[in-house]
Amino acid sequence: MIGLGSMIGAGIFASLAPAARAAGSGLLLGLGLAAVVAYCNAASSARLAALYPASGGTYVYGRERLGAFWGYLAGWAFVVGKAASCAAMALTVGSYVWPGQAHAVAVAAVVALTAVNYAGIQKSVLLTRVIVAVVLAVLAAVATASLTSGSADAAHLEIGTDATAAGVLQAAGLLFFAFAGYARIATLGEEARDPARTIPRATPIALGITLVVYALVAVSVLLVLGPDGLASAAAPLTEAARAADAGWLVPVVRVGAAVAALGSLLALVLGVSRTTLAMARDHHLPHALAAVHPRFRVPHRAELLVGAVVAVAAATTDVRGAIGFSSFGVLAYYAIANASAWTLTRAEGRPARIIPVTGLAGCLVLAFALPLPSVLTGAAVLLVGAAAYGIRHAVSR
Repeated sequence: MIGLGSMIGAGIFASLAPAARAAGSGLLLGLGLAAVVAYCNAASSARLAALYPASGGTYVYGRERLGAFWGYLAGWAFVVGKAASCAAMALTVGSYVWPGQAHAVAVAAVVALTAVNYAGIQKSVLLTRVIVAVVLAVLAAVATASLTSGSADAAHLEIGTDATAAGVLQAAGLLFFAFAGYARIATLGEEARDPARTIPRATPIALGITLVVYALVAVSVLLVLGPDGLASAAAPLTEAARAADAGWLVPVVRVGAAVAALGSLLALVLGVSRTTLAMARDHHLPHALAAVHPRFRVPHRAELLVGAVVAVAAATTDVRGAIGFSSFGVLAYYAIANASAWTLTRAEGRPARIIPVTGLAGCLVLAFALPLPSVLTGAAVLLVGAAAYGIRHAVSR
């Protein structure tokens, strides 16, 4: 349930259109490729989480298996990648709630949820279940309306000459954004009963269910909009409802997308600020960010900084750019996870060698297949992080 709550959310509302612009009629191929890479990443992370049942994810695995620098770089990639995810979620709220003022709504959403987090209010387990139920109901309604519509055309699913290998790879990198929440399962190693057994079983089940849901939604939306219509849609599921002659569903989809995106944004801002706190305590980021508010007991400086960065990103970028940059950072994070899993011995529960190899290669290929601005910006930010680590290390020595 935690895995589903982390994956089935606003990602599917946001990533279909950018992926369709990249892959055209090869969209479903990109979805399948993204799922394969996600499974390898999740399997590697699950084995590492069973061996190191401590909060921190690849920040811990990279440090323990590859060295302090790689752990730091994983944490840095996570922070910058997930900060971009926050901007993408905020822009998703704006695109569905008020398309004409998407950036203004996005900034307002970031400010509001930063204030909520500052006050120490967190997304509860009950709220997670409610959000998952709402999102699944909305996705099911859109799929049913599209599949039963007279405007559905099976020819829209045919793969044409517009689908290129480069386009499919780029679409897979963008769609990876919608799967990225499965790491939440692996990071709960300290809280799971029998993590060595539970985590490796929960991960593929959650991924499998998510893939089925995403595939059903992608097929149904393609049937009524076609690749070109989907590629040009600002709010794909809203446009699919209109094309299926289900106008009554449009406000329902808008509410569902807003609920999903706000829930994801609340959790993401919370997670990024806590990772920032942990890295500040380890002096990988300015130590002033490690301060905890005396009344609300939250890392208030880290939350304010994260909120400000995300607000600026939401005001100045578009959904495709935010998703591309986020995917680059998160793919770099999982590349380090797969490299860490490769170093495991058989006695430590090493997965089949093909899993970390495929995961590592897949992460690198998909990362550099993303839109060029996302690759250049993402690589530059990672280099800045690496340079900061080198300077700090040299000064401390």
